[in-house]
Amino acid sequence: MPSKKNKRKRPERPTIHPKNKYSDNPPDFSVLASLYPSLKPFVFHSRDGRPRIDWTDFNSTRELTRVLLLHDHGLNWWIPDGQLCPTVPNRSNYIHWIEDLLSSDIIPKNNNNGDIVRGFDIGTGANCIYPLLGASLLGWTFVGSDVTDVAVEWAEKNVKCNQHISELIEIRKVTDCQGDISIEDSNCGESVNCENKMDGNATVVEEAELLPSSSFDPPLDMNKKYSGPPLLLGVVRDGEKFDFCMCNPPFFETMEEAGLNPKTSCGGTPEEMVCPGGEKAFITRIIEDSVVLKESFWWFTSMVGRKVNLKFLTSKLREVGVTIVKTTEFVQGQTCRWGLAWSFVPPVRKIISPLVQKNSLSFTLEVWICPSQFNSRVNLSLKLFIHYSNYT
Repeated sequence: MPSKKNKRKRPERPTIHPKNKYSDNPPDFSVLASLYPSLKPFVFHSRDGRPRIDWTDFNSTRELTRVLLLHDHGLNWWIPDGQLCPTVPNRSNYIHWIEDLLSSDIIPKNNNNGDIVRGFDIGTGANCIYPLLGASLLGWTFVGSDVTDVAVEWAEKNVKCNQHISELIEIRKVTDCQGDISIEDSNCGESVNCENKMDGNATVVEEAELLPSSSFDPPLDMNKKYSGPPLLLGVVRDGEKFDFCMCNPPFFETMEEAGLNPKTSCGGTPEEMVCPGGEKAFITRIIEDSVVLKESFWWFTSMVGRKVNLKFLTSKLREVGVTIVKTTEFVQGQTCRWGLAWSFVPPVRKIISPLVQKNSLSFTLEVWICPSQFNSRVNLSLKLFIHYSNYT
């Protein structure tokens, strides 16, 4: 029989996170409009009879976000004109991905804060969406930082309007009082050689992705180096410990570039949308800060707006000696974003290398054990040889 050629199956497109409230029950705009009259003027019906929202209208997207947070999360929320308006399902995806990271066995569990999960939101914005969702959905505590007076004022208002979670969230004003800090200024950049297991499709995999050292180091244009306000260094206080940080970085280099998508209108100030070098420079600074603060965070994470930047950023992570990188894709409608996470904590690594012969089996089992204190790490290697003989 002639052999049939195996057609390569295309990887399935990532979908909304299964823990997301909207994964099996997307918002019904007609029902919401009947329950919340303030939304009704923004809902119309297309030719096929389906209720729609005009995503190019900022007032429409802001009112939908307000209604979703109130209806599905019990949160009171508002932002003034021009501030960045988040989409609730997409932001929920990011929260649930971090939940997966914290519950995984990739690295030892963090016992610094007991059962309390503590997060740090870089640039929380007037919307303060991540602390509000993390606190209401999972009971997490947060520090949310921002640099503008308007963002801090409205983030604090959004926290105070939700008394049931207000004690879980601190809003911290960032002052622009720090110069550039490079990796060389800290003595923390020790490199770690491990096995590379990066998923080429940028999706979540169960095993730890262990990064090797690499000579590939694409240069970052010196004119594009981040030079804005402090992100982590200068904002995180001495002795503070966090389970994770997260960030929705400024994706663009100019406001003109930010306005190129005619299909959406999410608002956004220059401080929220733009920085020299765009997201690449901004996340690179978070990476550099993470080297100095590697004992203060269990996981560092950031959203990434352009998949092409993941290659550069992962190479930067190799350079600074992280032990693990995780990536994922956040999908909401036609919009895709990517998640990037890394850690300096030695992984709970289990590597089995079988050497099978006719009557014997030998393998090496290597286990990395890391106590809760970073400064007392233990590397334990065990070799176990099993010999099996066939007596028949």
